[in-house]
Amino acid sequence: MKKTKIFVIMLLVAALFAGLVACSDKKTDETKAPTTEAEATDAPETEVATEAPTEAPTEAPTEAPTEAPTEAPAAALTGAIHVYSRDAASGTRGAFEELVGFEGELTDDAIVTDSNGDMAAKVGADQYAIGYVSLTTDFAANNIKAVSYEGVEPTQENVLSEAYTLARPFNYVTRAAGDFGDDKKEQLVKAFIAFLTESAEGANAISSAGGIVDAAGKKPWADLKADHPIVDEDNSGIELVTVGSTSVEKAIRAALETFQPMAGNFTFKMSHAGSGEGPAGTVGAEKDSAKKGDIGFTSRPFKDTEDVSQSMSNGTFCLDAVVICAQVDNPIANLNKDTVAAIFKGEVANWEDIK
Repeated sequence: MKKTKIFVIMLLVAALFAGLVACSDKKTDETKAPTTEAEATDAPETEVATEAPTEAPTEAPTEAPTEAPTEAPAAALTGAIHVYSRDAASGTRGAFEELVGFEGELTDDAIVTDSNGDMAAKVGADQYAIGYVSLTTDFAANNIKAVSYEGVEPTQENVLSEAYTLARPFNYVTRAAGDFGDDKKEQLVKAFIAFLTESAEGANAISSAGGIVDAAGKKPWADLKADHPIVDEDNSGIELVTVGSTSVEKAIRAALETFQPMAGNFTFKMSHAGSGEGPAGTVGAEKDSAKKGDIGFTSRPFKDTEDVSQSMSNGTFCLDAVVICAQVDNPIANLNKDTVAAIFKGEVANWEDIK
């Protein structure tokens, strides 16, 4: 009996001990649980706080300074000015130097070109270039732009109103009467000159090619052709040869191509190398050489040394502007007379020195 009591007491003690241990484990789990939830709650707060300040300062200050220089206006060009000019026989050069006022003073550093087209192409390929061309030039095709002179744009209207002062005549001169080698050719030349200088169709052709013509008083060719019966014949066996200024080529080609079907489908050949060869090849020293022509052209007034009085016909068929030109990306927009002269004389040598 005594042993039984002792055994029961031991069982109760064991049960009590097991209960105490179980209680202790439960408290431990309950203590840990809040800690785990707190950590899970803190984690997103930590991520949000980290992302917000990282994105804001990275985007705002990075974009602003990158865009500003791109949108800013182009700065003035700096560097040496590359002066382009024409050869000494060029009527454009003669007119330009005379009108600006620096005849015989062109800088020795000038790059000389041999035609209006050559000038346009070379200036268009050189960012630091300055040159001069005829208003009849295709500016866009050559990557060049016109520079205003004394604040006036070079336009047909401004030339006719005399507001633009860098203007010059496009002149023609024919061989002497009886010196064409063929009577029909002489009659055809006479008809073409009438078409070129008197007809509305001739004026339109010249104007379409950039030549400057006052159309007032021009007559329809139908009213003029009666005086030139040669145009009603088959003239496909006749070739007209033109010589002289390269600046007039575009306007004369337009006029010849317009007149061709109206005058028996003659053919023509253009052999232009400079104004000096216009008078020389028709009434001058070259009139019987390989440089001879039926009609000669100058892009300047005739010189005193060029005796055109013996020609069958001579005169002015339109006006033209000499246009200062630069490569299209050059920011220069206007130059005055004194500055232009100083540049071409070599007295102003850098773009940044232009005031």
